[in-house]
Amino acid sequence: MTTPERPTPEQPASGSTLGAGPEQPPSASGPEPGGNPSEPPRRSGLRDPDRAVRGLGAGTLAIEALVLLLAIQPIRVVGGDLSGTAIGVVVALAVAAVVLAGMMRRSWTWHAGTVLQGLLILAGLLHWSLFVLGVIFALVWGYALHVRRVILG
Repeated sequence: MTTPERPTPEQPASGSTLGAGPEQPPSASGPEPGGNPSEPPRRSGLRDPDRAVRGLGAGTLAIEALVLLLAIQPIRVVGGDLSGTAIGVVVALAVAAVVLAGMMRRSWTWHAGTVLQGLLILAGLLHWSLFVLGVIFALVWGYALHVRRVILG
């Protein structure tokens, strides 16, 4: 009894429709069809790496704003004394994060996002839990900056 030969990825199975359709596009490491052959191939394989990185930054800032706003009440109930000034600072930082998330097309917003993380850490002088949130989001922002550097070069 002979076993049927298994098809390789280059060789579709008989009766299969894999080879019947249009030709598969080349991998991201090869030049684009119809593109300029002198351009180097895309490093990341993303269609629009700038847009992907902007989305990462905007998403990070939006989540930070949401967490800051949602943290006000638990900090007041569990953490003790959270003054009106501290609440105002948290709301202002959340609004700043939303504004920066909406302006991620501008290159300076990455620097402003870094400043925002520093301001949140400084808000730890008003309440210790704000310092903890600042450190956590500074680490997340640092990772977003690292991903940006890797993707965009």
